[in-house]
Amino acid sequence: MNGSRFLLPVVLSATFVQLLNVTIAQIAAPAIQSGLGAGPGTVQLVLAGYTLAYACLLITAARLGERYGYRRLFVLGTAVFTVGSVACAAAPGAGWLIAARLVQGAGSGLVAPQVLSLIHTGVAPERRPGALALYGATIGVASLAGPLIGGLLVGAGLFGLGWRAVFLVMVAVAVVSLAGAALLPRTRGTDGQRVDWAGAALATTGFGALVLPCALGREAGWPWWTWSSFAVAAAALTCFALTLQRRPNPLIHPSVLHDGTARRGMVLVFVFNAGAPSFTYLLFLHLQSALGFPALSAALVSAPFAAAAVLGSRAAPVLSRRLGPTALTAAGLILAGTALALVPLIGTGPGRLAALPVLAAGGTAFGVFTAAVFALVLAGVRSATAGSVSGLLPTAQQLGGSIGVTAAGLAYFTPADSANAAFGHAMAYEAAVFVLTALIALRLRRTGPRPGRSLR
Repeated sequence: MNGSRFLLPVVLSATFVQLLNVTIAQIAAPAIQSGLGAGPGTVQLVLAGYTLAYACLLITAARLGERYGYRRLFVLGTAVFTVGSVACAAAPGAGWLIAARLVQGAGSGLVAPQVLSLIHTGVAPERRPGALALYGATIGVASLAGPLIGGLLVGAGLFGLGWRAVFLVMVAVAVVSLAGAALLPRTRGTDGQRVDWAGAALATTGFGALVLPCALGREAGWPWWTWSSFAVAAAALTCFALTLQRRPNPLIHPSVLHDGTARRGMVLVFVFNAGAPSFTYLLFLHLQSALGFPALSAALVSAPFAAAAVLGSRAAPVLSRRLGPTALTAAGLILAGTALALVPLIGTGPGRLAALPVLAAGGTAFGVFTAAVFALVLAGVRSATAGSVSGLLPTAQQLGGSIGVTAAGLAYFTPADSANAAFGHAMAYEAAVFVLTALIALRLRRTGPRPGRSLR
């Protein structure tokens, strides 16, 4: 297929920069606050604006890709992301930066579903499992690379740019992706298929009303509007689900509701991401706020986790072929053990040295899971649901991450006798989430591909 040889480098570079944009901004947040003279609530909006716009558009963007063509939506979304990144780097004030982050998130929301769809349609079936493994590995490595890259850029103070250098990196990678998009295989939309705008409005309202209080509620002290927002989210998403099969052109294929692998896969991705992003977030938070580490030093402490994740992702295709979803179960249990083992180690210098192999084991498990889960789930779903699942899996990922960071933060900031006890509360939450992940992966095994068979 014309352009297929360039497909993975182009779409994975876009995926990398979208996920990098989440964690790299968290590291730059203190510099943004001091540089713009902003308050904590404003900085929280800078961080939340991206995730909010990103999560709200994913399902609608998947259907727009089916209607107008995946490559067209990929180009549009990448262009929007690039414009938003330039606006972030040039922001004269906090209000401008918040608006630019919303634009960035909208661009990422348009792109993300097209990546899975382009892989599904543009990569030969025998190469697809490896491509999906690279996709999952890119997600994992990007989320872990953010703190390290952010710490280096903010700490180096290149050309006096400060935190603005973080967003200029986004511009550089996005421009490369945009230029490479011309080499992607052409995809035609479905002319007779209309977009369910009523469903899109319900889904966008529901996801937005769910993500917003998760992102801002704890910092704001959970005022009345956060609970009202949760109620709006429940009402909108319930209405969306109940009316799905009665609408002439539903936003997601109704058969998704009857596909056991799709349902279990979405729950699995949601639950795992309720633990994985918050695990690294809490580790950095504890190292910086409680133990006084600079951003770069905190990133270096966790470097074994990130380095081992790369190795785990490379081993994932072989492990998933031989073990099937059992590889996901093993990874979840290892991550649970990692979280518990860190509690007595991370508070002292000798303990942190002993924690390095523990973090390496956890990073390997993280790499295996992120590189294998999308391939294993998509290998077991019906072809009619593949387009819808391409939007639902990233949605589950983003929602899980947003809710997980909130829940883990509540566990960490629960009154405790010491900072180490607070860290123990958070790691107990993480361990519980990863054990639940392992149990759900066992359920996936009943409908997933059998070990030893190629994933098609």
